[in-house]
Amino acid sequence: MKIWEIMTSPVLTLSPNQKVSEVVTIFIGNKIDGAPVTDKTGKLIGLFTKSHIYRVINNGMDLNKTKVKDLMTRQLLTGHPDDEFSDVINATVPRLPVVDEKGRVVGIVTRGDIAKAFFYLHRNIALELDTIINSTHNLIISIDDKGIIKVWNYSAEKFLDMKAEDVIGKHILDVLPNSDLMDVIETGEVDTLKKVIFNNRTFISNRSPMIKDGKIIGAVAVLQDISEIEKMSKELCYVKELNEELDAIVESSYDGLFITDGKGTVLRYNKAFGQLTGIDLHEYLGLTVADIKKDGIISEPVTCHVLEQKKSITMMQKSKSGKLTLTTGNPVMDVNGKIIRVVCNVRDITELNLLKHKLEQAKGLSQHYENELRTLKLRYVGSEKIIATSAKMKNLIDMVVRLASVDSTVLIYGESGTGKELIAEIIHSNSSRSKKPYIKVNCGAIPENLLESELFGYDGGAFTGAKKEGKPGYIEMASGGTLFLDEIGEMPLNLQVKLLRFLQNKEIIRVGGKNYINVDVRIVAATNRDLWDMVQKKQFREDLYYRLNVVPVQIPPLRDRKEDIPALVAHFMQVFNRKYERNKSISPEVVDIIMQYDWPGNIRELENLIERLVVITIKDTITSEDLPFRLRDTVGISSSYIMVSGIIPLKDAIESVEKQLIERVYAKHQSTRQMAKELKVNASTIVRKAAKYQISKDLSVE
Repeated sequence: MKIWEIMTSPVLTLSPNQKVSEVVTIFIGNKIDGAPVTDKTGKLIGLFTKSHIYRVINNGMDLNKTKVKDLMTRQLLTGHPDDEFSDVINATVPRLPVVDEKGRVVGIVTRGDIAKAFFYLHRNIALELDTIINSTHNLIISIDDKGIIKVWNYSAEKFLDMKAEDVIGKHILDVLPNSDLMDVIETGEVDTLKKVIFNNRTFISNRSPMIKDGKIIGAVAVLQDISEIEKMSKELCYVKELNEELDAIVESSYDGLFITDGKGTVLRYNKAFGQLTGIDLHEYLGLTVADIKKDGIISEPVTCHVLEQKKSITMMQKSKSGKLTLTTGNPVMDVNGKIIRVVCNVRDITELNLLKHKLEQAKGLSQHYENELRTLKLRYVGSEKIIATSAKMKNLIDMVVRLASVDSTVLIYGESGTGKELIAEIIHSNSSRSKKPYIKVNCGAIPENLLESELFGYDGGAFTGAKKEGKPGYIEMASGGTLFLDEIGEMPLNLQVKLLRFLQNKEIIRVGGKNYINVDVRIVAATNRDLWDMVQKKQFREDLYYRLNVVPVQIPPLRDRKEDIPALVAHFMQVFNRKYERNKSISPEVVDIIMQYDWPGNIRELENLIERLVVITIKDTITSEDLPFRLRDTVGISSSYIMVSGIIPLKDAIESVEKQLIERVYAKHQSTRQMAKELKVNASTIVRKAAKYQISKDLSVE
């Protein structure tokens, strides 16, 4: 233990020029009887204690004139924070200043600190001893010289079914009437290997007296459950039975088993091997594999190759009976690496072919079950992005997961905000390409003059500003993975030709390049437009349409699957409560109103609404009053009434009415002057109230 672990720090220090009267006040106020004296740099120069104060009083000196430096002890024994605790124990001073390498005071060790350290050290030792005693597998019981139980470890609790707190303090004969532990105290002799029975269990007991200063102060018993020894005895019997069991196993094997020693001498083979090769059960015992080869029993004994190469060998063999077999020979070596046995497993290849066929069937079923599990996981467990409770969405997810297992081109249709990108992500993440790149390209977000080079890449010097080394396009970057082309209907006609060529030949040419580059990419496209209508209007190539529309996936708008709305609302509430560290809830009436709305912006519009409500609503519960007037008016809630939800405090009701009025007048007028005129207030009041309720709109003051 180091000094820094027990010292008092920070420590109060004195200045050499302080008056003794000031020190008296300091000592009394801080309840201390001594302190180090330091210079201006914090270095230790002395020690001043209550003994010095007694000396001032005894000598009749003036407390207000005598200074610390006049009496302080200058010759000091000091310690360092990294010194051992044992050094402090040997110190004879009542307090020990602790200084660093520069002599600055960093702490002080008092006798109280030492006593406290001794206490914690003693307690830790006691805890360690308890841990050792309670961690041993054997039962440990000790008594004092009067027979009172002092120790009863965890193993004693376990095997004797009595808790330590219930027996410690009681006499040993009251707890274990058959115990002879008191005899050990009387005789003072060790009693070993005695069989005793407690709680219907048999133990081997070793008992010894505890002697201190030549006097017996108690006795201790260590007991071991004899059932462990009995278990070892059973294991020996088990070993004796292994040979008989081995014989039974060898003979019951459907495969042929053939065993030789390290020199190739035949030790044993089973009935199945005899049937495969056409020999009798004991015909070749004691002979060698060379004899078997000479007699044409096996065309090429694998044992010879194992003994030569000293490793496992598998090869095809033809037996005398005409059967084609697959034989694996395995060497068995001793501790020195010498072959002592060769064990050969012989199987009819017909059976192997059957198992191969079954394995292929199992793999097919495994793939089928894997797809089903993925579908169920998305359907019932859900994810952070996909919420599906309606039959339409469940069926859609079922189909999407099935599509993920093949490489067909997929065209996703759906209105803006329905989640086309999420469906594309599901297709990629559940496909065999999931560990490869997934590249997303918004064809409508990239300028037409840049889209070709972004998709197909370019060679160095292809155009002004091009990198010397060239640059791969998104198609190359997605090699081995999936390329998601969002808003495919926005792609210019001239690029549609190049994309069609890539879909047909799986090869591209970079802008400014001459060489074809083969790229293995799966295409998933999406659009919110009617591509067939665009084909009729010559706005989209018909041949590209057919290439993309291999497997169409139609995502229903939110208005056609309103069963999903409550789950989506709950999901978005949870997401935005967590994001903004809120604890808002939403009333059932709000969900009812939301269910009536047509949601032209689909899930994206719903998500934005929930985020807005979580952020701007003051109350913990979102009610119909917090909904935008546009939404309430659309679903048929009358705008001629001002609403409050139930009986609420008058102040809250006034604020609710104010907010609704401001929202309605904002929706009706374009200037604060017009609003103020209708509500018969000042324009500044309109601005102030709008800011209070976080209502905004581009306005004029006219």
